Amino acid sequence: MTGLAQATLEGIVDETPVSVVVADDHPMWRDAVARDLTEAGFNVVATADDGHSAVSRTLATRPDVLVLDLNLPGLRGAQVCAAIIEAQIATKVLILSASAEQRDVLEALQAGATGYLVKSTDREEFLDAVRATARGRAVFTPGLAGLVLGEFRRLASKSLCKHGPEVPELSAREIEVLKLVATGMSYKQIGAHLFISHRTVQNHVQNIFNKLQLHNRIELVRFVIAKGMDTLGH
Repeated sequence: MTGLAQATLEGIVDETPVSVVVADDHPMWRDAVARDLTEAGFNVVATADDGHSAVSRTLATRPDVLVLDLNLPGLRGAQVCAAIIEAQIATKVLILSASAEQRDVLEALQAGATGYLVKSTDREEFLDAVRATARGRAVFTPGLAGLVLGEFRRLASKSLCKHGPEVPELSAREIEVLKLVATGMSYKQIGAHLFISHRTVQNHVQNIFNKLQLHNRIELVRFVIAKGMDTLGH
């Protein structure tokens, strides 16, 4: 096999569509979201119109991403999310809700959602968010990331010692990278922000994983918000 043919074949293998379940109790909205995903090359493996079916169909199909509305009959979105997390499957949950209320956002993230978008998000931004969620990135509608980090910082500060969070063996640069990862920025964006290469960012993140005994970006984000680390260095 020639190098070109092999490269082409590898490209085909690598282009496995991201699998998605869409859960929303409004039929027109649910169908429109599923259609947009399918037209963009995603594999919509199931849809659901209530909380119980959202859980059962997600557990049955184990998609890469569950796109989940908060206000579902039967089980609320946060309850669905908690059930998916408790099942310990690899599916990541992206909330797509009409609400941008702080209470709803925090409840969803505390239940284990990876990210949160409001339904006014445009189509391309939504599709990019689903791709990012499948890769383990925490994605928020612009404006919500600061709200989330700020509120978790406030709550976490009540339980932190007066000298601040204990962060084992992290350098100043690693703490800087850690905080930027928690905002949902990509490695390339972080590199541009810090004037370093994205590979250097990847190395920093891997070192952070090793030092903190974390396994992915979602755990890393939760570590940051639990420790209130967005205040460090300010």
